[in-house]
Amino acid sequence: MKSIPRVDKYMTTSPHTIGLDQPLVHAHAIMSKYAIRHLPVLNGGKLVGVLTDRDLHLVETLKDVNPNEVTVEDAMSGNPYTVAPDAPLDEVAAAMAEHKYGSAVVMDNQHVVGVLTTVDIARALSEILRARFHSP
Repeated sequence: MKSIPRVDKYMTTSPHTIGLDQPLVHAHAIMSKYAIRHLPVLNGGKLVGVLTDRDLHLVETLKDVNPNEVTVEDAMSGNPYTVAPDAPLDEVAAAMAEHKYGSAVVMDNQHVVGVLTTVDIARALSEILRARFHSP
């Protein structure tokens, strides 16, 4: 019997991050340019939150919000869900489903080394199902 895959097999490695004090317009540009939906937020190299495309959209649609002036800190979600690279994928997927998290920030020695999103988990499920149920 095979062992459960680890998070590091399916995570996005070396993810883009953004500083706490950056304007929303900068975050929007990064997300658009790289077609990503989750940005770990750092303050002095330390993880302090996650900014999602949904967070951006919500704040940017508020009346009198100027994305050139409002900072990432004002739109991010604090206390992000974090996991280690060697965490079992099934446990992380179960926690993400239970709490309705869109992503897990993968941390190693207090450094962001990856992001695992629901899209990554869907790809993992697809790969595992194909391997198990397709005949050779």
